[in-house]
Amino acid sequence: MTLRERDADLTEVLADQIRRAAKSFYGRQVDGAPLNLAGHRGIVAYDPSELVITARAGTPLAEIEAQLAAHGQQLGFEPPQFGPESTIGGVVAAGVAGSRRPFAGAVRDCVLGATILDGVGRRLAFGGQVFKNVAGFDAFRLQAGAMGALGVILDVSLRVTPAPRRELALIIETPSEAARSELTELLRRPTPLSGAFHDGQRLHLRLSGGEAGVGTLARELGGEEEPFAFWDVVRAFRRAEFTHGRTWRLSLPQSAPIPPVGEVLSWDWAGAQVWLRSDAPASAIWAAAQAAGGHATLFRGAAPGEAVFQPLAPAMLALHQRLKAALDPAGVLNRGRWYEGL
Repeated sequence: MTLRERDADLTEVLADQIRRAAKSFYGRQVDGAPLNLAGHRGIVAYDPSELVITARAGTPLAEIEAQLAAHGQQLGFEPPQFGPESTIGGVVAAGVAGSRRPFAGAVRDCVLGATILDGVGRRLAFGGQVFKNVAGFDAFRLQAGAMGALGVILDVSLRVTPAPRRELALIIETPSEAARSELTELLRRPTPLSGAFHDGQRLHLRLSGGEAGVGTLARELGGEEEPFAFWDVVRAFRRAEFTHGRTWRLSLPQSAPIPPVGEVLSWDWAGAQVWLRSDAPASAIWAAAQAAGGHATLFRGAAPGEAVFQPLAPAMLALHQRLKAALDPAGVLNRGRWYEGL
């Protein structure tokens, strides 16, 4: 079976499942049936000269990255790799970016358009396939991080970037706070820095760019070269803090002090994404993150029914409710995945 023969458009099948779910109004369903998009796959359009790729939601991430790599390109936001089952629709719905995020942008920054099924099975197309198409409300970017609650992604168009000519991994012995301070200064000027991760004892840096730029910065920073496999482990979320225990993820301004609400395990995004373990009440962690100018998410270890995302301000909650009502009036798409009732 060829790759093209495996490609399939299951729009009508998926729409029918949504329509049947929307008619199930009697009683409150607390458990939903999964909507499997694995078979809805295939690269719809890709022109390397346009730096845009369009693919159906069930297309494996590995397949897309292999196609891009063959033309010297990549997804700039560096989506996490959770195994061969990772799909491009899941990547966008989760909205999680890798270590390149502060240097190349978030997932939503790279989404140029999307086609979805709304909560009553209607097929809706938003955006386009060129970055300059920004007229009107950017509804397609709402799908990044929506966890499927605002529509079933059928296909998505993403901006891609050229792959760097050279990459180098460095390791430097430096305490956490000193490293964050030094990075604050480094980020004020253009450099080929594409990753900055601190494991609690050492700072791991990744440089990506041209030969001259990478070499010049490496000599300036010092440290020692390390195997590039370290960054593969970070991207795949295989470090212990990502897989065990009750782990919190704090998203903070890069220069903001880390709130003293738990044990800091590591940080990424040049200090803007902090991983910590804490038994403090969730309300205390959320308050501390908000006071620092950021927000907190209980990434792993939540009890059944426990809230995991930073509570929304009343005005923001009302906006979310209006969006949910507009795109999922029957409340059949991942209801409660974000917040209770949404």
